[in-house]
Amino acid sequence: MTRSDNPDLKRHNAAWRQFTGHDSAEVVRDGFWPKMAKFFARIPFASEALAAYYCATDAQTPKRVKGLLLAALAYFVMPVDLIPDLLPGLGFTDDMTVLATVIGLIRAHIRPEHRARAARALNDLKAGRKPPL
Repeated sequence: MTRSDNPDLKRHNAAWRQFTGHDSAEVVRDGFWPKMAKFFARIPFASEALAAYYCATDAQTPKRVKGLLLAALAYFVMPVDLIPDLLPGLGFTDDMTVLATVIGLIRAHIRPEHRARAARALNDLKAGRKPPL
């Protein structure tokens, strides 16, 4: 039995979606780029968030790593935070803590090509262009 066929894991995931009311992948897919485009200049960890996004959307990334990254990115995207994003100097500290913790756990899976795509995307955002997905 593969991990994705595990009935306990499927029950856990279904319970999580019911409890939180969302699917992390869907939240990230719908909200990541609009939030990044709006706040990238105020996000001190924008490059790391972009690298995490590209790692999470890479078909070669293991599913458990994708799950961790998508959960952290969903927290970043969600409009309700422990610390509101609009507070100057403090707004993104909770998002940064969650993302830094997850990246610390899976750092080996963020490859140079993810970082290169993140750097290009950040340059596109700075130039007012929408980065390629």
